[in-house]
Amino acid sequence: MNQINWYEKNKTQTADWQSEAGNPPPKALVIADDTTKADEAYRLACEGTALLYRGDFQNAKQLLQAITRRVDRKPVKPAATMLESFHQHRARQIGRANITNKVLIELKYGQAELPRAPDVKAAVQGALIIDEKKDKLPARLVLSLRELLGMVGAHEWRKKGVPIQALNAHIHAHYGVYSPVRGEYLELIDQAPLNNPQVAWDIGTGTGVIAAVLVTRGVKQVVATETNPRALICAGENIQRLNMQSNIQLEQADLFPSGQADLIVCNPPWLPAKANTTIEQAVYDPDSQMLKGYLKGLKAHLNPDGEAWLVMSDLAELIGLRKPEELPGWIADAGLQVIAKTDTQPKHGKAQDKQDPLFAARSKEVTSLYRLKSV
Repeated sequence: MNQINWYEKNKTQTADWQSEAGNPPPKALVIADDTTKADEAYRLACEGTALLYRGDFQNAKQLLQAITRRVDRKPVKPAATMLESFHQHRARQIGRANITNKVLIELKYGQAELPRAPDVKAAVQGALIIDEKKDKLPARLVLSLRELLGMVGAHEWRKKGVPIQALNAHIHAHYGVYSPVRGEYLELIDQAPLNNPQVAWDIGTGTGVIAAVLVTRGVKQVVATETNPRALICAGENIQRLNMQSNIQLEQADLFPSGQADLIVCNPPWLPAKANTTIEQAVYDPDSQMLKGYLKGLKAHLNPDGEAWLVMSDLAELIGLRKPEELPGWIADAGLQVIAKTDTQPKHGKAQDKQDPLFAARSKEVTSLYRLKSV
């Protein structure tokens, strides 16, 4: 973990530095408190200076909100194409994060020692502690207030869970693990014809939800792979909560485990673009690397009569990030054929939000389950 240094109380202070996006510690830092004006804070943040807050916690939140409002006032330039709108939207998101992340807060053993600060220790532990036997919270930790609030929000969602109709149960996502809030892809997996597979693989399991749906449908043995350590722990807890430990084996692997399977399922990130945080890796797949890797590896890992399922949205094609002929070409190049394709419309809020900069594409989006076999 990096360290951050600043001058306060007539001496140099040092603390561990936390940034989920992997940003380095700010080079310039000033102390802010309840007397700091929003306009001045916004000016400093735009110039690259961070503000370490030493006043009331609720006032710190109000200052962050005021800075955010000033960022959002910037007019949006008209875009000639949907692809231009996407890149402009991403640039605004990154710029917004760079400025609003300049409001910092210090935690001592996971607690914010400010007036009217809530108890955030459990949320911070849930976000930062991967292995409770080896890891512990640092004595002093500085991070952005925006990131801390994200940890608190994720912790509440983790406790509440997301109801999954196909399981008649809740799935609980950890911080940094994508939550299965878009239920349409799970409906596709729940309804696709099963040819009595003895062994199924769930590639990039995340919360473990797809593996659990397969077991609920009668698959006796599922191997679920994942590279993200947080996701592995998250999936393990969900599997245990669902009492599916004897049916689902978790394995840390880049795409495929060794051997072959009767059914291989993957819901890769849908948009070929750069991910800026860990959670975005579930949405953005630079140069479609995971998608291509999955397709290329299927033929070697499918049993002779095996079947592969690919869950994909056509949002990338609608935006212009991927050409319509590319995915069919990659499937054919991998020695595979599409034996069936089932489509559904998204039901999430952004598909109906006309204020969303990508509404023209989202309103036409189709999510599909491709059933693939070796040629």
